[in-house]
Amino acid sequence: MTKGDIVVGLDIGTSVVRTIIGELDGQNVNIIGVGTAKSEGIKKGAIIDIDATVSAIKASIGHAERMVGITIHAAYVGVSGAHIALQPSHGIVAVSSTDREIGDEDVERVIAAARVLNLSAEREIIDVVPRAFTVDGLTDVTDPRGMIGVRLEVDSYVVTGSRTILHNLMRCVERAGIEVAGTILLPLAAADMVLSADEKKLGVVLADVGAGSVVVSVFQNGVLEQLDSVPIGGDSVTYDITVGLQCGTEAAEAAKQRHGVADVSLAREEEKFKIQRIGNSMDKEFTAVELGHIIEPRMREIFALVRDRVEHMGYSKGLPSGYVLTGGGMLLKGADKIAQDELQAPVRVAAPDYVGVRDPSYVGCVGMIKYVSRFYSRSAAAATAPVKRARAQGSALSRIKGWFQDFI
Repeated sequence: MTKGDIVVGLDIGTSVVRTIIGELDGQNVNIIGVGTAKSEGIKKGAIIDIDATVSAIKASIGHAERMVGITIHAAYVGVSGAHIALQPSHGIVAVSSTDREIGDEDVERVIAAARVLNLSAEREIIDVVPRAFTVDGLTDVTDPRGMIGVRLEVDSYVVTGSRTILHNLMRCVERAGIEVAGTILLPLAAADMVLSADEKKLGVVLADVGAGSVVVSVFQNGVLEQLDSVPIGGDSVTYDITVGLQCGTEAAEAAKQRHGVADVSLAREEEKFKIQRIGNSMDKEFTAVELGHIIEPRMREIFALVRDRVEHMGYSKGLPSGYVLTGGGMLLKGADKIAQDELQAPVRVAAPDYVGVRDPSYVGCVGMIKYVSRFYSRSAAAATAPVKRARAQGSALSRIKGWFQDFI
């Protein structure tokens, strides 16, 4: 039995579907259940097979349910990928109170005004990220509440995504028998957990090295400034192994996980393994060094492309806090050293500090639980009893308070 409110996070990735069950106990978050399943039907974050994706979601949810002994009815779903974009927006409203004191309602209205955009039919708004407020011409205000003014403005980024990709994702979750309590931008959730206030203020790159792509997020002045992606990831490493060793994809993935290293200098010649090659009934023996010579060049290319993407964003000299790296691609031994060589900047690999999920691939999913605990009211949590359609009741005000905490 659980003591506090239950929140469920669902991270539908290219290689793995992860389900995290979190218990909110006062100000603390406890991870009480974890479920994983091999992801089928997804390529580079986009769904290409509805039925296969639904099956993977059901398997992941079922695994987590059995661990805790409860039934999951609703979950928050993480969204990320190359289809996500940030669009600058500006909102302006008149202060509503007679004494001209700016309150939560005014902030909520100006955020809503910033959501009014002329978007194409293919784009859909996911969230609004405030950057700075202006009160009667006074710029760079981080928290306008309590100030006296007549006109309130906000400069923000509107986070949008592909309507087709988002609707297909939601359709898969609902067909798996799970109600969508809300969608959460994974880079924001991850940043909330693994980045310090100083890192976000001074400037830092958060790079999630996934199977299908690397999502690159730049945080500066306390907020998400830019978002982009590199269209290769861990699956490209696996593909190189299939070509180099002339084996099947499953065998290549198993070899990568058991014997692979990102830095070939860490491989041992005496570490040997056998693998069945395509078109041949006889297994062939390889060494970890031979495998490392296949993996290292691709890992170097991935991080070089990340650096190029950051420079293309306008940060040719890098950012003061360097790079924080997450994702399953960082599980390869020596990946941090290769990253530091190619990025030519300080590098830190981040992972959740919870039993059972202490590896970089769980940052996004666990981050969702912590994000929900801060930015949404508990009445919006994904309950373990039959529920009405989950709504973020009062979520606007609670999220507004959370935004200002990030500015400080």
